[in-house]
Amino acid sequence: TIDKKYIDFFINVSSKAALASSYFVGKKNKNAADQAAVDSMRAELNKINMNGKVVIGEGILDEAPMLYTGELLGNKNGPEFDIAVDPVEGTNFVANNLPGAISVIAMAEKGNLFNAPETYMDKIATGKVDKGLIDLDFPLKKNISNLADFMNKDISSITACIMDRARHKSIIDELKSLNVKVKLITDGDVLGAVYVSNPKYNVDIFLGIGGGPEGVLAASALDAYNCHFQGRFIFDNDKDINEARKMGIIDLNKKYELNEIVKGDSIFCATGITSSDVLSGIEIKDKNYISETLVTHKDSDFKKIIKRVNIIKGWFLSQVKSGMKKKLTKI
Repeated sequence: TIDKKYIDFFINVSSKAALASSYFVGKKNKNAADQAAVDSMRAELNKINMNGKVVIGEGILDEAPMLYTGELLGNKNGPEFDIAVDPVEGTNFVANNLPGAISVIAMAEKGNLFNAPETYMDKIATGKVDKGLIDLDFPLKKNISNLADFMNKDISSITACIMDRARHKSIIDELKSLNVKVKLITDGDVLGAVYVSNPKYNVDIFLGIGGGPEGVLAASALDAYNCHFQGRFIFDNDKDINEARKMGIIDLNKKYELNEIVKGDSIFCATGITSSDVLSGIEIKDKNYISETLVTHKDSDFKKIIKRVNIIKGWFLSQVKSGMKKKLTKI
C-alpha cells in the first residue's frame, strides 16, 4: 500500500507542471510547452522522499532533458516507486489554445507498473461490466450489442469515443452503420479513456489504436474506478520488436488485462492545462493560480477532482519566464 501522504505530493507535481506549461498556451510552440512541464515535473519529483524510477517517460537517456525511461527521481530517502509520466498530453492543444491539454503522472510500488514500449496499442475501455462481456478480440458489433444489453440501453443510445485518425475509418464507419453515437477526439487518449469512468461524461466505450504508454497511464486511473480495460501492443517493425524483446516481452500478440498493466496500489493525477469536459484549465489570478486535478488512489478508494488555489512563488515564475525567453526566440 502507498501512504496517502503521497497523494498531496503528486497533486503538487502535476499541478505545477500544468502551471509551467500554461504560460505557453496559444504561443504556437508545443516543444517549449512540453519542456516547461518536464522541467517543473523533474524539479518537484526530486524533492519527494522516495526512490522513484521512470518506467514510462518521454524517450531514452540520449534524448534528455526529457523525463527519460530509466531516470531515477526523488531524494533517495523513502520507498521505491515506478513512475509513469506524460508532462503534457495534448501539446498541440497547448500550442493552439485548444481544450483538453492535461499534465499526467501515475505511480505504483516498484515492479507494479507495466514498462510499456514506445509503440502503438490497440485498446478498449468501458465502465464496470461483467467479466467476459467486452473483449478486444470480439467483433465490434458484438461488443456494442453486449454493452447495450448490459446497460439496458438501445444501441442508438450508446456513445463511443475514438480518436479521429485515418486508421480508424473502418471502425468509425461501422459505428455509424450501427447507429452508435460517435465522439471523435483529435488527441489525448488518456483523457479519452477516462471518459468511461463516470456516466456524467456520456461516453460508454473508448476504443481504437493510440499510444502504448498512454494506455498504461489511462489504465492506472481506470483501475481505481473498477473499469474494464484491455490493450494489445502493436509491433510492426524490427526496431519495435527488438525493443520489446529487450524489455522482456516474449509474446508480441499478448492481450493485456488491466490487472497485468497495473498491479497493486497506485496513485494517478491529471491536472488540466486547458479546459476539457473533465477538468478546468489553469487560471491565473494576480499572484495565485487555480488548478483542477483528477486524483485516484486505489487502496483508499479515493477518486476525486481536487480544486486548489496556490500562490505562484517568485522563483518559480522567474524560472518559467527565463525559459520562455529562451524558447520563444526559437519559434
